[in-house]
Amino acid sequence: MSTILMCPPDFYGIEYEINPWMSRAIPSDLEQSRKQWAALRELLTSLNVDVQLMDPVKGLPDLVFTANAGVIWHDRVFLSSFRHAARQGETPVDAAWFSSHGFQTIEMPRGMYFEGAGDALFCGDTLYAGYLVRSDATAMQWLGQQMGCRVIPLQLVDGHFYHLDTCFCPLDARTAIYHPAAFDDYARRALAQIPNLIEVEEDEAARFACNAVVVGQDVVLNAGCPKLEAALQHAGFTPHATELGEFLKSGGSAKCLTLRLDGETAAIWP
Repeated sequence: MSTILMCPPDFYGIEYEINPWMSRAIPSDLEQSRKQWAALRELLTSLNVDVQLMDPVKGLPDLVFTANAGVIWHDRVFLSSFRHAARQGETPVDAAWFSSHGFQTIEMPRGMYFEGAGDALFCGDTLYAGYLVRSDATAMQWLGQQMGCRVIPLQLVDGHFYHLDTCFCPLDARTAIYHPAAFDDYARRALAQIPNLIEVEEDEAARFACNAVVVGQDVVLNAGCPKLEAALQHAGFTPHATELGEFLKSGGSAKCLTLRLDGETAAIWP
């Protein structure tokens, strides 16, 4: 059974603007947010996922995006060091939850920005690391040294795809989906090393199609991405679509709302 951390959206809302998707003029609907989050949780549970819950905290509207809490590695968690002050209050809350559930918490060196599984994703034994918009390349290299793994830095060039998990999703050790326009030329060449790449087109990338949760051969993603669903089926995966439009208003979707606690399906840890 897979284990995933989620946080109810009781205090979720657009209280500030730190990416191009967020606008306080376009508020989220709390009732709809709760319904969409609950539907995602129920879908994951139906796929034999053990969903662990973190208590929401008033004043931390983005705590719901647990993918940004840190990166899990065996029984350790490398805690995020957020670039924007609006999110920095999440880190002590995250640290307390992990400590109380048996994880060793590790803080990033002072002065390094790092935003967790939003920017650090294993595909096989390689850590693919998004940088520039939120996380620092130096932070990713330090992380790789601690884990003893190869790190491939990927520069993100479009603010709409500000975290790696908004434009790249490993499905297994040899397969990933990605949106090429989100990366610079070097990053696209580096990603070409992955044997099986599935390209996501602009319209579905804007629906955060790449921001998917992978549980074995099952892939949970936002509704409205039929081309990717067909491509996933062709590649032998089973897509499961669920509406997450309220979270797109903050620049998040299925993957952002979850943190795998037992290792991603595509990861081969050192």
